Amino acid sequence: MVSRSYSNLLDLASGDCPTFGRETKRLPRVATFAGSLYEADDDNCNSVGSDAPSSVAQERMIIVGNQLPLRAHRSSDGDGEWCFSWDEDSLLLQLKDGLGEDVEVIYVGSLKEEIDPSEQDEVAQTLLETFKCVPAFIPPELFSKFYHGFCKQQLWPLFHYMLPLSPDLGGRFDRSLWQAYLSVNKIFADKVMEVISPDDDYVWVHDYHLMVLPTFLRKRFNRVKLGFFLHSPFPSSEIYRTLPVRDELLRTLLNSDLIGFHTFDYARHFLSCCSRMLGLSYQSKRGYIGIEYYGRTVSIKILPVGIHIGQLQAVMNIPDTESKVSELQDQFRGRTVMLGVDDMDIFKGISLKLLAMEQLLIQRPDKRGEVVLVQIANPARGRGKDVQEVQSETKATVRRINEKFGQPGYDPVVLIDTPLQFYERIAYYIISECCLVTAVRDGMNLIPYEYIICRQGNEKLDETLELNPSTPKKSMLVVSEFIGCSPSLSGAIRVNPWNIDAVAEAMETALVTAEQEKQMRHEKHYRYVSTHDVAYWARSFLQDLERACRDHVRRRYWGIGFGLGFRVITLDPNFRKLSVDHIVSAYKRTKNRAILLDYDGAMMPSGSILATPNTAAVGILNTLSKDPKNVVFLVSGKDRKTLTEWFSSCKKLGIAAEHGYFLRLNSDTDWETCVSVQDFDWKQIAEPVMKLYTETTDGSTIEAKESALAWNYQYADPDFGSCQAKELLDHLESVLTNEPVSVKSGQHIVEVKPQGVNKGLAAERLLSTMQQKGMLPDFAVCIGDDRSDEDMFEVIMSARDGPSLSPVAEVFACTVGQKPSRAKYYLEDTTDILRMLQGLANASEQAARYASQEHPRLTIDG
Repeated sequence: MVSRSYSNLLDLASGDCPTFGRETKRLPRVATFAGSLYEADDDNCNSVGSDAPSSVAQERMIIVGNQLPLRAHRSSDGDGEWCFSWDEDSLLLQLKDGLGEDVEVIYVGSLKEEIDPSEQDEVAQTLLETFKCVPAFIPPELFSKFYHGFCKQQLWPLFHYMLPLSPDLGGRFDRSLWQAYLSVNKIFADKVMEVISPDDDYVWVHDYHLMVLPTFLRKRFNRVKLGFFLHSPFPSSEIYRTLPVRDELLRTLLNSDLIGFHTFDYARHFLSCCSRMLGLSYQSKRGYIGIEYYGRTVSIKILPVGIHIGQLQAVMNIPDTESKVSELQDQFRGRTVMLGVDDMDIFKGISLKLLAMEQLLIQRPDKRGEVVLVQIANPARGRGKDVQEVQSETKATVRRINEKFGQPGYDPVVLIDTPLQFYERIAYYIISECCLVTAVRDGMNLIPYEYIICRQGNEKLDETLELNPSTPKKSMLVVSEFIGCSPSLSGAIRVNPWNIDAVAEAMETALVTAEQEKQMRHEKHYRYVSTHDVAYWARSFLQDLERACRDHVRRRYWGIGFGLGFRVITLDPNFRKLSVDHIVSAYKRTKNRAILLDYDGAMMPSGSILATPNTAAVGILNTLSKDPKNVVFLVSGKDRKTLTEWFSSCKKLGIAAEHGYFLRLNSDTDWETCVSVQDFDWKQIAEPVMKLYTETTDGSTIEAKESALAWNYQYADPDFGSCQAKELLDHLESVLTNEPVSVKSGQHIVEVKPQGVNKGLAAERLLSTMQQKGMLPDFAVCIGDDRSDEDMFEVIMSARDGPSLSPVAEVFACTVGQKPSRAKYYLEDTTDILRMLQGLANASEQAARYASQEHPRLTIDG
């Protein structure tokens, strides 16, 4: 299934659009038309590539963010034209340093300023030619719903652990805001398409504003090399699962090749959500974490962003900074300055920090008149009632503390809520003995990193501060446990910001810590921050993105699904979907057929509560097994008594029970064992161990078989069940070391069975039975769904080179779903399998009818 369109998601239409190389040309408006999803017959259409042959010579990265790294203003001339310049404070611009000179960077994003529609074409051309920026012009009303609505009122609070328990708290989910979010992401996708060479370029999407962009891009270009980095926290599954569009956002992120997070906590929460809501598991291989998703491995990157040290050092060197430092030194002479720099929003914990300062002054009267907390409050990025409440509460608390503890010429708290120049903020960093970052929930927060670099200073500042240049620098940090940079600052005093007494104690500790220890902490932090800057972060992300995409060229792709349910199936070139017409055609022209079918997961959906086969499935098996040209074996992990009852009507059907330990050629023969087992004393050891884990794992059960014991945790909590399964596996391997058994883990199961028992035994017996009957198979089909069936596939595939199969035999080893397998074919699900088997059964019935019609005629003629 191939998609050359974006589907009619919420009536958002799209279509083919020009692909540009490196030449500069005027970008036309993107022409759009309603798309549709259709089947493509030829293999060349399996992946949508570029619309024209690529002439790209050097590596190119398209960086997509909510805003372009540009500043804009109207010229003061009479013409009033727009003037643009780089925004040196933008992370998107700073990360370019880590990509190398040989990587061309193109930016896609919106502008902070509203551009009149009549000027948009000219502005777009100017930005492309001068800055290699492609602006996405968002209508003001739509942008307000997108940014101030969905992003800031719904996603941002939820990602910071705030549930919309009432309309006033965070805001309830609004479907119209969600549609605006999709519309804006669609506009960004169109802009990326204007400049992308999909077979060559890398695309790096930033932050929660553009979380559905990966699906739009993957739908248009199946092989796009796409990375996504989330700059905010990712909440735990208990919080995230309250989002009405939770599955949609998870699936669209999984259309990326690489997903980046600041900390392991954020990545762990994302992986847990994928496990609990989508049933996906992850694996760690050689240090890399990956999620298998429809044949693609989606890599997970954990690396906190850094700061642009060169920019900080450049500002520290300017005369304005030096004079401001001198001014502040005079202002706070004889006093110890503690500094807080936060946005004015509900998650930064400013009021809690102020209460901790008040507590410190109460507990340590000797610090009154000596210690000053300078709180720089940056303007809030969002809007709403909560921002106004934070502002009023902050000002009221500052006023109360200053009235209570202030003295002539001394205010214990200095609140700066007016915008500061960057050099002014740096000056405050330089003169502060301690920096306090006590947000109740925050993303990365680079304030501590900036503080560390500024405290390192330079020769001019040492002179201004009257410091000996040879004296080691010092700094102290008090940071919240709930911010992204906390794990990387091992020398900081970590606090729970909600515990006001603990924060006050940490402030006091920071003030009284010995000078030598302050120097050691500073040195440790400076070493980390200076080596893990923004360039290091960008370079590392690009390297991992290249690694994640290196197999794109040799894989085959199919796009399936509609809307945000779209996903790309990725397969090895030799692994393809089994065509029903093809296998039925082969079935009709062959004489001796070996048919080997797994029951659990193939004939019956895995995990189905109703495990008994339906009438249609039994009828199909009966028809196939009655055909004299066929030998049919059904293989299952279930016990022989149950299988005998279920398939009593299928007299000619061969059955292998308990994964091949018991085997019966047909209903007229006795059950036989394929492996000789002396005794089952090991069960007395294994069963008590399993019972212990069953008692402590709600939802788990023990399935006792004649030859095996299985512990099933399908209905247990996914994380806890998986954890207990690993522990049980180790426990059983330990206590059964000297027993003739094997302990295996499978899909929601841990099983102990005699050594040598596997489904491959059933495949071997099937082939040997046909040899004994003088039937050399020229057709073989083997179907299974999990790891236990790989033994059957191996036997059948290897038999092609031996005497067990005809040299011209057509072999169809088929697994359920797209995943790594020894099988060469796949079918989507049990419905597909039953449809295919029905096709074979129909062919047998047709042949039987034809034979019955022919027989009387031949008799008369004789």
